[in-house]
Amino acid sequence: MEKYEQIAFQIITNVGMAKSNYMQAIQEAKEGNFETSENLVSEGNQFLVEGHKVHKDLIQAEASGEPIPLNLLLSHAEDQLISTEVIKEMAKELIYVHQNYVKKQ
Repeated sequence: MEKYEQIAFQIITNVGMAKSNYMQAIQEAKEGNFETSENLVSEGNQFLVEGHKVHKDLIQAEASGEPIPLNLLLSHAEDQLISTEVIKEMAKELIYVHQNYVKKQ
């Protein structure tokens, strides 16, 4: 496998795990399992940070003059990274809404 394909898959794998954690955190919050929900968000954040580290290394390599071939797989990896950031923020908001709903009951 080509070097840049491996890098793209590292990003996709890490942010995919983060996204799964964020979605599961929402489900746990819906069930009132807020501690589990917060743990899942925290674990998701760790995966997201790993995805960002790999992406940062790629950007630094290009800034240093290394030619980075743009292909569909790398574009997909970056898209997944960005969309996971959005899902993270939405998960945090939905968990907050569920927590406040329970408090008012």
